[in-house]
Amino acid sequence: MLSVRALAARERREFADLLDDLSPQQWQSATLCSGWNVRDVVAHTIAYLGQTRLGLTASMLAARGRVDRLNDRALRPYAGPDELRALMRSGADPSGAGALYGCRVELIECLIHQQDIRRPLGLPRTISADAVRTSLTFARVSPVIGGARRIRGLRFIATDLDWSAGRGLEVHGPGEALLLAMTGRVDAVTTELYGAGLAELCRR
Repeated sequence: MLSVRALAARERREFADLLDDLSPQQWQSATLCSGWNVRDVVAHTIAYLGQTRLGLTASMLAARGRVDRLNDRALRPYAGPDELRALMRSGADPSGAGALYGCRVELIECLIHQQDIRRPLGLPRTISADAVRTSLTFARVSPVIGGARRIRGLRFIATDLDWSAGRGLEVHGPGEALLLAMTGRVDAVTTELYGAGLAELCRR
């Protein structure tokens, strides 16, 4: 198994490969992130490259602890796709905020946001089981992602890899779909999930 750092670096390089093939129209397309187009999601994903823990703390304080406000402020007016592509590729090795929690921040950031773009554009891919498993485990305990809150009283069981977590009514599905549900994108994966706990998950 690759280290988390290696998984994160690979994920960002694959993200950069995706961007290389997008048309100008696709850069303006909607994503799974409400109100954000592809350009916005990419800008967000590279916004914290090189930012120190102290700098991130200061930004969080300035945003009064609101992650949505912090993210909106981080959408710098980049020159355009060419600059974003270059930054995505040059920032492959986890650094700054992306290196927090043993590089798990960069891994899940790049994995989730790549799917935010790929799914609406109809550009599926095969994600490594190690990357999905590591991201699922981190999403469940990360206070920023809030996975624990979303699956409280439910048991998530992956059908395509050896992973399960939680107690209560069961929700089954592919690891990627469980991860997207855990990170607040349940509407995009409802048809991929099943189990006695699905109705409660959707209600939340």
